[in-house]
Amino acid sequence: MLDPQSPTWSRELGQHYLRLSRGRSQKESRRLATQSLAKLERATELDDGVNARFYALGDLAKTAFLAGKLETATAYAEELLELADKTPRDWNTGNAVHHGNLVLGRIALANGDVEEAKTCLLKTGKTSGSPQLNSFGPNMAMAKELLERGERDVVLEYFELCRKFWPRKELDRWNAAVQAGEVPNFGGNLFY
Repeated sequence: MLDPQSPTWSRELGQHYLRLSRGRSQKESRRLATQSLAKLERATELDDGVNARFYALGDLAKTAFLAGKLETATAYAEELLELADKTPRDWNTGNAVHHGNLVLGRIALANGDVEEAKTCLLKTGKTSGSPQLNSFGPNMAMAKELLERGERDVVLEYFELCRKFWPRKELDRWNAAVQAGEVPNFGGNLFY
């Protein structure tokens, strides 16, 4: 039975809306991301587990960005990075560093601040890794956006930073594509 008072129910529904938003028009994608954000925020309110907020903030920040709520995304990303500083041994700290800086960099890029975005991309790659990052790999959304603006060197440097926690052949393929002046097909790494 579905229980609207369950954080799991709200979280799963929020994730469902987020998956539905992929590949849609910008307007439809934002609408679904906004619905997702509301459910993820509700799940966070309902979940009083140890570190529950810390574990939720990455998704909250990324979803707020996709919903076009840049101030909210900034606040979540900054809180995420603050908590990461306070919990250096938590398994989620690597995710927090990666996703907090990713969101701040994408916001900088959306605001036209390419230099700040480049700085954030390199901070994103300086994560210690995590079970998720070590398995699925880093998020390449900001790298793609920077490549589309001609910023090859910083993206190549980012790939090298990612090798310390994700030494996969995908990085070699992507590196070769960028060296050839192309924007790689990052597949699922645009969403992780």
